[in-house]
Amino acid sequence: MHRRGLLRSALVATVTALGLGRFATIARAKTTHIRIYVEMDVPPEREREMLDTFHNVFVPEAVKHEGYIRVKLLKRRTILQGAPPAQHNYRFELEFENEELRLKWFHSAGHQRVWPLVEKAIKSQKDYPVVLYDEA
Repeated sequence: MHRRGLLRSALVATVTALGLGRFATIARAKTTHIRIYVEMDVPPEREREMLDTFHNVFVPEAVKHEGYIRVKLLKRRTILQGAPPAQHNYRFELEFENEELRLKWFHSAGHQRVWPLVEKAIKSQKDYPVVLYDEA
């Protein structure tokens, strides 16, 4: 009996030390979030400025907010199938736990400070596509 208890304790300690226990938590976590996609046309002469601002200003601010999951900036390489979309060479992806927390972030002073710095690199600043998706 005592040996079983020691083995159980050793197993729990090993799982904890290796960080394997966190996987059980992820399995029980809510997996349906919301995502915002912004299609951006960034002129070549503004790319470096936009990328620096995104990585060094926008991301550090976004990660501070409740409900934040991730943000990505993708540069289109090529179109493999179908008709080409409008002239969008970048896709901005933002994932939050839910729309309420995303809106809280959207209306925050931090977002109001950092998004215009990214947005100013977009060729058409008033009518670029912004699409909200719910994970299915």
